[in-house]
Amino acid sequence: MNVVVDSADPLVSARFWADLLHVPLDGTQVHAPELTLTFVPADEPKTVKNRVHLDLASQSAADQGDIVSHALSLGAAHADIGQGRTPWAVLRDPQGNEFCVLEPRPEYAATGPVAAIVVDALAPASQALAWSTITGRRVALATDDFASLEGVGPWLEFVRVVEPKVVRNRVRLAVGAVGAEVRVDPEGNEFHGG
Repeated sequence: MNVVVDSADPLVSARFWADLLHVPLDGTQVHAPELTLTFVPADEPKTVKNRVHLDLASQSAADQGDIVSHALSLGAAHADIGQGRTPWAVLRDPQGNEFCVLEPRPEYAATGPVAAIVVDALAPASQALAWSTITGRRVALATDDFASLEGVGPWLEFVRVVEPKVVRNRVRLAVGAVGAEVRVDPEGNEFHGG
């Protein structure tokens, strides 16, 4: 599972994420365990909350605090997306892309620095079934409000929202090669390959 991210400055974005995740940088690609982030040029500015974001894993409360502090030192900022009081931190990278730094959770102990790729969904259980077919990953949990697919590396998760997709996703999943055909899932989310 890989992620493609539109960016006004792909190299700056890639450097931020490589530094944050403490992983190698290869041009505009960041190689985390079982996940490659590919940053591609885009002229359109970000106008709405991303429907796809990354959740970062932490091993302890102190580790979570260290990750947040490190992200802020690299140019991230705190974000309020209506989350209220939560045990995780919501941030934006320097290009405005939301991401979370989670409190320690046992299910993410072996994922590497990225715990999950999270997708907003009108119907999480239906999306999980569709993405299970696309990726070959097993559905671990499916409810009306949340669904998850486990596999090697980051989990793929779907969280219920009521807002339908209205613009092209700046953050997209890639199954296989990044340059592969762009397709759409049942809720209209663009993805590469599959």
